[in-house]
Amino acid sequence: MAKDPVCKMEVDENTAKYKTEHMGKTYYFCAPGCKAAFEKDPHKYMHM
Repeated sequence: MAKDPVCKMEVDENTAKYKTEHMGKTYYFCAPGCKAAFEKDPHKYMHM
C-alpha cells in the first residue's frame, strides 16, 4: 500500500486509478483532486 501524499489515505498501487511520476518516483492518489493538487505544487507535499 502506498500513501497519498496529499490526503494521507492508503492507496493500493495495483489498483490505483490516479498516479504520477515526479523526480523518478511514482506517487499514487485516491482521487483526481489529490493528483491535481500534487501536480500543481509537488514540493509542498513531498516532505510531509
